[in-house]
Amino acid sequence: MDQVQRLKVFFNSIKGKILTLFLVTFCVACGLTALNVWTLAAVSERLHLSERYDDLFNSILEARRFEKNLLIYGGAESLREGLQYLDKAEAAVADLGDDLEAVAGPGRLPAFRNALRLYREEFTALERAGDPARESVRGTGKLLVDMAEELIRTKRDRINKTIFRVSLLPFAYLGVFLVFMAILIKVIAESLLKPLGLIGQITARVAKGDFSPVDGGGGHIVEVSGLLEALNRMAMELTANQEDLLQARKIAALGTLTAGIAHEINNPLNNIVLSAETLLETNGEALDDDGREAAQDILAQAERAGEIVRNLLDFSRTEKAKFSPLAPEVVVKSSLALLKNQIMISGLTMNVDVPPGLDKVAGSLRHLQQVFLNLLLNAVHATPAGGRIDVSGRDASDFVCFIVRDTGKGISQEDMQHIFEPFFTTKEVGKGTGLGLAVTYSIVKRHGGRIEVESEPGEGTAFYVYLPKAPKPAAGIEEGDEEAAR
Repeated sequence: MDQVQRLKVFFNSIKGKILTLFLVTFCVACGLTALNVWTLAAVSERLHLSERYDDLFNSILEARRFEKNLLIYGGAESLREGLQYLDKAEAAVADLGDDLEAVAGPGRLPAFRNALRLYREEFTALERAGDPARESVRGTGKLLVDMAEELIRTKRDRINKTIFRVSLLPFAYLGVFLVFMAILIKVIAESLLKPLGLIGQITARVAKGDFSPVDGGGGHIVEVSGLLEALNRMAMELTANQEDLLQARKIAALGTLTAGIAHEINNPLNNIVLSAETLLETNGEALDDDGREAAQDILAQAERAGEIVRNLLDFSRTEKAKFSPLAPEVVVKSSLALLKNQIMISGLTMNVDVPPGLDKVAGSLRHLQQVFLNLLLNAVHATPAGGRIDVSGRDASDFVCFIVRDTGKGISQEDMQHIFEPFFTTKEVGKGTGLGLAVTYSIVKRHGGRIEVESEPGEGTAFYVYLPKAPKPAAGIEEGDEEAAR
């Protein structure tokens, strides 16, 4: 059954149809060639047989010549020569055999043989017979000549018909060629040109941003059907990733903008911090409680502004970090170690399931720690006391998938499309900058990975971070980041 299915697929492909067309044409050409060879052989044989018909006719004419000599001059020599030619005529009749019967037609060959036999008898008895016998032999001889002429004429007509049929074979070749060309043009038009026009329309639609699936109408050859399926898959992937592409463009534009702003803001902030610290050191004792509290607020807010500036700089950084092979469990454990105390204080349960046998990922340990710190901090802030945070890892083809799942309040569908945008936050004023997930998204993209999110309000949130696997390191290569993390 599989073999039959494969044959159906093959004959429904371009190469299958063209190969079938060429095979059929080749078989027809071979048939016409064989017919041509057979016809030429038949013509050759009939020409050869026509020579025997000429010999038969000539032998009869020679016998009649000696008949005339015998009637006029007499003599045994003329009788002997005439009988010799009649022997040749009988030999020709025997040699022609079935062909003579086919040419003469039903009932005429026995009549011809009887006439030949009668003529021999009358010719033999001519020397001793009287005038009535002479008239009889002349009549039989004339009948024999007429019959021989009719045989030759019929034979030549048949040869001419055969030659006419042979002359038609070039036109048959031309007809086969024209039919082949017509079918080939139809196959090319329906199997190639029409689908290519459809593909051109599809690419024009995609260029205009229309990623809707294509209805090819069915009935296409295998190659075109496969191409249309690939275009549909591409359209689906483009539709699915269009938001990621738009997000990446936003982040790229904002990164260029915020880099300059962050550097400009950093210098005044440093001056504010130095001024506040100097005020506390030099005039702290002279200040009352309200003054010292105001100075402390200045330092705290300046530190908070400085943290925002550092996040902006991390967000806008475009240089390629030095990547090295990192064990997934090392990345997760080193990130959790930085939040251990905060998780304990929040009263949450932490479950970690990252198998040590997973393939290593290619990345920068410091940057990946920042990714998981941001995700874990969001999970801690979104999950009430007594909740649970699960961190797990699994193999995902060419990637390693990290899952950070919490049992918090979840994210609404309206907010889902904005969570990776810079400065977007659902936290209360003063408790979030809106840069955590934007920085996380940017870092993951710089690592060649992707990040996905699933959430339902009231049922928690799960972030899926896909990081590409690192190439297998050669012996002796140092893995500095990993060793440092260990």
